[in-house]
Amino acid sequence: MLGGMTTNADEQPTRPRRRAPAGAAVLREDVTEAIRAAVFEELAAVGYARMSIEGIARRAGVGKTAVYRRWRSKLHLVLDIVSALAVQGLPVPDTGSLEQDLRLLYEVTSRALRHPVASQVIPDLLAEAARNPDIDQAMQKALREGQESVALRILKAAAARGELRPGYAEDVALDLVSGPLYWRSVVIRGEKLPKGYLTALARATAEGIKAL
Repeated sequence: MLGGMTTNADEQPTRPRRRAPAGAAVLREDVTEAIRAAVFEELAAVGYARMSIEGIARRAGVGKTAVYRRWRSKLHLVLDIVSALAVQGLPVPDTGSLEQDLRLLYEVTSRALRHPVASQVIPDLLAEAARNPDIDQAMQKALREGQESVALRILKAAAARGELRPGYAEDVALDLVSGPLYWRSVVIRGEKLPKGYLTALARATAEGIKAL
């Protein structure tokens, strides 16, 4: 035995194994998820400007140190959560019809935007994005990699089926797909969409895109 190492004639010296971190050294996933949920609730309740690490910790039922061990500040915490939205993604409809694909996309998106927490959080973050370049970049990434990527795949499928004119204005088409519903749900923010609204919107949007 040499200084805590063991040897034999045929083996290289072996060093004592280091113990895996345990207890406080491990970031428990259930605590992390509780903090993330608390952020959405706190944003909906008080908005980004008044949101604090203390309030988040209290709502999550943890100490402030549990939050600071994961994120340096409330800005980094919100940026992490907003950026995570980009990788969650939306289901890509594949009905064989542009109008029906849009109808299904609008149904899923509308339900998400009407969620009580989302209806409070999204407008607040959009307003904060106008003042904070970091939040603006994170919001742009989340929206572009989420909603816009799905819309683009719907358009490309429609073009492959011959539903769209060759050389159609793709950038205008993307605005037509996403713009009206976000305007209605995020800006106007009515409690309930009129009956048949999503069906009419899908039909009008599909016709508009085909005319490009």
